[in-house]
Amino acid sequence: MKLEGKDVAVLGAGGSGLAAAALALGCGASVAAYDSGDPEELAEAVKKFAALGVVLTTGKAALSPEKRFDLAVISPGIDERWPIGKAFRNVSSDLIGEIEFAWQQSRIPVIAITGTNGKTTTTGLITHMLNGCGLKAVAAGNIGYAYSEAVGSGVAYDWIVLEVSSFQLETIRTFQPTVSIWTNFAPDHMDRYSALEDYRAAKMRIFENHGDGSTAIVKKEDALPIADAVTFSAFETGGNYYYESGRILVASSDVSYDFRGSALHGLHNAENVMMALAVGDRLGLDRARVSDSIDSFRPPEHRCEAIAEQDGVIWVNDSKSTNIHSLESALRGQDSPVVLICGGKEKGLDFGELTGLVSASVKNVICIGETAEKVSQIWENAADCYTADSVEEAVAMAARWATSGDVVLFSPGTSSFDMFSGYVERGNRFREAVQQHLS
Repeated sequence: MKLEGKDVAVLGAGGSGLAAAALALGCGASVAAYDSGDPEELAEAVKKFAALGVVLTTGKAALSPEKRFDLAVISPGIDERWPIGKAFRNVSSDLIGEIEFAWQQSRIPVIAITGTNGKTTTTGLITHMLNGCGLKAVAAGNIGYAYSEAVGSGVAYDWIVLEVSSFQLETIRTFQPTVSIWTNFAPDHMDRYSALEDYRAAKMRIFENHGDGSTAIVKKEDALPIADAVTFSAFETGGNYYYESGRILVASSDVSYDFRGSALHGLHNAENVMMALAVGDRLGLDRARVSDSIDSFRPPEHRCEAIAEQDGVIWVNDSKSTNIHSLESALRGQDSPVVLICGGKEKGLDFGELTGLVSASVKNVICIGETAEKVSQIWENAADCYTADSVEEAVAMAARWATSGDVVLFSPGTSSFDMFSGYVERGNRFREAVQQHLS
């Protein structure tokens, strides 16, 4: 849709809403913004929109728009079935999400990444690789830099690399990435979806407009119904990209990448590298430059980040692990005996799903937080289980039991809000405790 002279409503006062408002203004539209949240809590957001020349209506008044709009753009944090979504569907000629909105205003090709875990690392890695190969790329989407902001920046990017969540994919229409990547799939966000299949269906929309000129890169084990997909796996053979003795190999080719030269840790990170290599091969990038770029990439903090090594013991910070699948991925990614520190807020998660994996790969488990007693009882026959009252105590216990060749893995498997403000504070506390103990 050409926006010049159109009336556009932006729903949501967060970063994507602000970016969508700025993009719409830049395209010549008249813009009004709405958020039904608490007016006092949104006071700063009102000022930010006002700086653009946009009025942000908050609270109950946001549910009663006084005019019709040519278009409503809904932020991903808002379910279109909520009252504000219903209200603006009734008074707008069309309602689309921020991802679809930015796509319609852009001519920059997109590499899009979705999945339950690994999206952020893969997005950052591919962006770093593209820039290292002489292209101009930016990471955006579900990682803090809104897609609309990248499009509206005026920068002549060669590629936009988007991390896209199921929430963002719910409201796409014509969105067609040049490369669509599916990292993996596991239960999550069941507070948003009534059934697991609904969550999967939302994520599968990344392939909705897949066609000529598009490439799909998918995890082999998930067996997605896409006939021409490029497949990868560090845990199974038979994919286009696979893992063997520290190297990533390409089927029917003598090309390989030495994963041991990377700063990334764990087999699940080897899969992140496989996805980057597949993108590089799809774009015809020089393999030597691709390898050098991957070697120089440093993983995001708190995502299976090797933070220390002493006396043959590697300490890994995976505080971003806030669900069972991320803990499972972290454990499966280790090829050394593990001393595991886990636990946190009680969210009703079934840690019993991992009993067999814990029995096979974990020497000791140290449980913290609200789930400490519960998890230690669930796994008491799978490994030596203990509880600790703090991260510092858990680190001290792990240091006593870990021996050369072991990995101390801090992968909580649940959220942090029982003890911390978020996974960042939790991960920083772990890092500080390790540094202090090893110094």
